[in-house]
Amino acid sequence: MTGVPPPALTDEALERELLHLHETRNDTFLHGSDDALAFHTWRMGELEGEYLRRNPDRVLDARRTRHGSRELAGQDASVV
Repeated sequence: MTGVPPPALTDEALERELLHLHETRNDTFLHGSDDALAFHTWRMGELEGEYLRRNPDRVLDARRTRHGSRELAGQDASVV
């Protein structure tokens, strides 16, 4: 595989790499070869895993959880 190992990236470089991968995901999914999609998926997993390892206490947006979005919409948040 190619690319700088995620632990070797600075925080800024890691965020830049993740941004680029997320920007190119749809195009790779729709138009990339099977190999390109497999590599993209592998690399994204590596980088996202490293980000989560470095930021275990990141601030979560309540709207990005099922419970939080239901609660904000005035719906029954206890429904699973």
